[in-house]
Amino acid sequence: MKNETVLNFGTKYFQFKHKGKEAIKHLIKVKEGECISAMHRHGIGDIDVVWGENDSKNKGFGLKHIIEKHGKEILQLGFKVEDFIPIIVQFGELKEVKENDRISLEGKMFRIVISKAYHQDGQKIKKNFVLTSFDLRPLTKKPSKK
Repeated sequence: MKNETVLNFGTKYFQFKHKGKEAIKHLIKVKEGECISAMHRHGIGDIDVVWGENDSKNKGFGLKHIIEKHGKEILQLGFKVEDFIPIIVQFGELKEVKENDRISLEGKMFRIVISKAYHQDGQKIKKNFVLTSFDLRPLTKKPSKK
């Protein structure tokens, strides 16, 4: 099974529907689980935010991965993660990546990737969730990692 995401998201939190900032702050505090329908984007629908614990098959995904890999870069841009992700989701340019069941939302400096499905017990399950992000700035402008 190529390019499949097999994930266990943990506790489901339903109280943050369309409250992206609050959902992200909650997951940062509890460090596990998923907030169902935390954000909404025309052309995509509801989007869940997942914490994304690393496991032996995944290098990392979700909010935990974004904070660990890009948290300092997001701060360098003058944003907190809980403000930044909803902004990119709402205003980023929508680009669908058909071969991986993924959607890319791009600003001038960052890309947020939304996964449209995952696999569990051999079944493909449709679910829009924040999978990862990428810093699109040229390497010369990124902060040094000291």
